[in-house]
Amino acid sequence: MRAFVVSKYGQPLQEAEVAEPTVGPADVLVRIEAASVNHLDERIRLGAFRRILPYRLPVILGHDLAGTVIAVGANVRGFRPGDEVYARPSEARIGTFAERIAVAEGDLALKPVSISMAEAGSLPLVALTAWQALVERGKVGPGQKVLIHAGAGGVGSIAIQLAKHLGASVATTVSASNADFVRGLGADIVVDYRSEDFEQLLSGYDLVLDSLGGEVLEKSLGILKPGGRVIGIAGPPDPAFARRSGVNAPLRWAIAALSAKIRSRAKKLGVTYEFLWMRASGDQLREIATLSDRGVLRPILGKVVAFEQTPRALRSLAQGGIRGKAVLIGARPAVGQGQGTIYQESQKS
Repeated sequence: MRAFVVSKYGQPLQEAEVAEPTVGPADVLVRIEAASVNHLDERIRLGAFRRILPYRLPVILGHDLAGTVIAVGANVRGFRPGDEVYARPSEARIGTFAERIAVAEGDLALKPVSISMAEAGSLPLVALTAWQALVERGKVGPGQKVLIHAGAGGVGSIAIQLAKHLGASVATTVSASNADFVRGLGADIVVDYRSEDFEQLLSGYDLVLDSLGGEVLEKSLGILKPGGRVIGIAGPPDPAFARRSGVNAPLRWAIAALSAKIRSRAKKLGVTYEFLWMRASGDQLREIATLSDRGVLRPILGKVVAFEQTPRALRSLAQGGIRGKAVLIGARPAVGQGQGTIYQESQKS
């Protein structure tokens, strides 16, 4: 089957003919009809995680999918051929830049019925990230104040909607051109990061979801109330992540040391910093599907491109400027009349 692979870290994606997926007794074989590109794919391509995610090259990239079940393993009870599904496969089984994939039953869910395949393909990684940050870890509820950085991006656009649904007052940082867009998603306070300093404008926040790291992460600690927390998805990993990573002790210490400075500063301020590495979860995707079908979470398609343009779509992430997600579609039509918003037509060149 056709797939896009990384054969050497730092090199461009290459189209290749690869072996058909091996379907185990607890696996579901899915024909991929839509997948999205993520910064995580680009960072893996560049080799940023080679020590903690030691993939054997060549490896098929891709972390999101929506598609149709082709076959199921002998022990699968929750799915059958013909089901329309979506998923973020586990780290050890990525590979959605391909025509087909075998996914563990526990990582899979029926896709929301009210949205198209392309819209469903945009959701798993970013929606799971938002869910695990705001619901699972943050336990966000009514009356709380939440800051979501980069609110027009893939994670941010979903996180704003989810935080608002949970009853929080939501602030976000975006460029001025995206101000009305994020207000439409539910943001109460919009900070133009190019002309305004969020650290000077905001205070007393319960939680910050940071997808930028660096100086933005450090400044975010200062707007929290005592006991508040920053949950970072781009900043340095913390000791909890180091323990869960399964690497040897010296590497765990090295990973934990990366966040020592930011954790020390947080402690002095009476707040906390946590690193979030999103995990696959079919159970959470089912809850997300329910919210999507109720109109609570609206997928945002910033760009829809053909499967053949996968390398170009991945390169375009570095250029920025895309609202929501860039989604790849296969041979079957994937863009329907769902409730999501498409900001750019399918790219043919």
